[in-house]
Amino acid sequence: MTATDPTGRTGSLLHPRDEIMQTMDRIYRFRMTTTSGGNLSIRDSAGDVWISPARVDKGNLTRDDIVCVRADATIEGRHPPSSEYPFHRAIYEARPDVGAIVHAHPVALVAFSICRSTPNTRLFHQAYTVCGDVGFAKYACPGSRQLGTNIAETFAAGSDSVILENHGVVVGGRSLGDAFERFEAFEFAGKTLIKAGRLGEVRYLTDAQLEQAAARSVDFESFHPPVATSVERELRRQLGEFLRRGCRQRLLISTEGSFSARVDTQSFLITPTQRDRERIRAEDFVLVSGPRREAGKRASRAAAAHQAIYDKHPGVMSIVLAHPVNATAFSVTDTPLDVRTIPESYVFLRDVHRVPYGVQYRDDGKIADHVSESSPAALLENDGVLVTGRSVLDAFDRLEVLESTAEAVINARAVGEVTPMPDRVIDELRRTFHLE
Repeated sequence: MTATDPTGRTGSLLHPRDEIMQTMDRIYRFRMTTTSGGNLSIRDSAGDVWISPARVDKGNLTRDDIVCVRADATIEGRHPPSSEYPFHRAIYEARPDVGAIVHAHPVALVAFSICRSTPNTRLFHQAYTVCGDVGFAKYACPGSRQLGTNIAETFAAGSDSVILENHGVVVGGRSLGDAFERFEAFEFAGKTLIKAGRLGEVRYLTDAQLEQAAARSVDFESFHPPVATSVERELRRQLGEFLRRGCRQRLLISTEGSFSARVDTQSFLITPTQRDRERIRAEDFVLVSGPRREAGKRASRAAAAHQAIYDKHPGVMSIVLAHPVNATAFSVTDTPLDVRTIPESYVFLRDVHRVPYGVQYRDDGKIADHVSESSPAALLENDGVLVTGRSVLDAFDRLEVLESTAEAVINARAVGEVTPMPDRVIDELRRTFHLE
C-alpha cells in the first residue's frame, strides 16, 4: 500500500515485517521461488535492514519471523537473518538509491543463469522500462563475501536486475513494491523469450520504437462525475474481481495490462496507470467520458485506444490489453497463431490477426480497425494481445481461451505436426454457432 500523508511523505505505510511477509507470499504463490529458496530485504530510513530469515518455510512466513539487522550490526529476531544477508548489505553499500532487494530462483531466469546469459528485455516497452539495466554477476559460493562483491560491483555499474551465474536473480528497487514489480516483469520477459524461441526468430524493439511507446500520453480533461449508478458500481466490482483473477492466473502481472468496461454510450471505466494490478479496487478505476476523465485519478495510457474501439464498435462492452506469456510469444515473432485447433478456440476467437507495431499508440483511432465483434482478438506486435467482449466476463473468458490456445500450440510442437481443423469443420462451426 502506497500513500501520501498530510505532510507530503510518500511511501508504503505497511511495517517492513508485513511488506516482506506479503511480498514473499505473492512470490511463493506464483511459484517464483521454493520453500527454502529466496530472500527479501528492506532498508529503512534509519539504516536498519529488515530481511527474511534463514531456514524458515517461505510458504508459511509470518511477520514475527522477519529479522532486523540494525545499523550498528545488532540483530533482533527469533531467527538468524538469511545466509545471503552479506550480499544484501553489499548492494545497499554500493547503491544508496536502492531501498529493497528481491532474490529468488524463478525457473525462467534460472534457465538463463545456468546458460550464462541475460534476457533481452526489448521484447516490449513495459518490460524494458520496468526491468531497468540488466547485468550478470559471476558465480561465488552462496553466503560468501566474494558473492557479495561480485553482485555489488554489478549493481554499482548501474544494473537494476542481475542474473547470478548458476544461481538465480537479484533485483533492487526504491521500495519493496518497486523491486517486486521489477522481479516479476523480468521473469515474465524470460518466460516469453523461452516460449518465443520455440516459435522462430525473436523480434526486438529499436530505440525509435521504444521511444514511440514512451512518448504516448493521455490528454483528457478532468471532471467530477455524478453519483455512480448501480450499473457503474457493478462494473467496478466485476473489473476488480477479474483483474485480480487475471493476475493470479498469470494472464496479467502487476505492471502490465489494461482492462475496461463500457458504462453507457459515452463513458467507460478503465484501470489507472502505474498501479499494482492485483491490488486495484473498485474505487480505483477511472471513469472516462468523451474527452474527460474522473478528477483526481490517472487513466491508463491505453485509454485512447480503448475509447477508439468503443466509439467504432457499439457492441463491444469490455476490452483487455494484456501480456500473457504464450500469446505474447507469438506477438514477438512472425509466427502466426492459428486458433483452428479445437472448436472452443475458433468459436470464441475466430481468426486472430496481427496488428503492426505502434498502431495502438497513435491518436488516429486506427486500432479500432483491427478488432470487431466478429474479430474479437488480435496480437499486438511486440505488445501482447488485445481482446474484446460482450461483457467483462466474456472478454476475460476470451483472454483465457487465447492464452490456453497459444500454450497448446507451442506445446504441440514438442509432440508432432500441428494439424488445424479443416475448412469443412470451420464452415460447420460457423453455421452451428451463427458466426459472422
